[in-house]
Amino acid sequence: TLTSMANLASTYRYQGRWKEAEDLQKQELEICSRVLGQEHPSTLTSMDNLAWILKGQDRYDECMELMVLCVRLREKILGVDHPYTITSRATLSKWETQQAILARH
Repeated sequence: TLTSMANLASTYRYQGRWKEAEDLQKQELEICSRVLGQEHPSTLTSMDNLAWILKGQDRYDECMELMVLCVRLREKILGVDHPYTITSRATLSKWETQQAILARH
């Protein structure tokens, strides 16, 4: 099931098994997008998870681009005050701050 795929991808991520986590999360995101639609809340969760996996691999441009899209879609679909939207927006803000600090050094 999709939930099992997402859970296994998350386990791989926490184990530092980045390639396996990324491959599985991308597959789960593709299935969610195709079956549920790109704007479905489960698809947005999958997108958020993939952004974290990319961030863990220091792939900042890719993770930032994906998290920006995730925040925009969550604001549109769930609303700006939804807890998932707030969490993704806070994550994006934190990552932007980290990038700004790194850029200064």
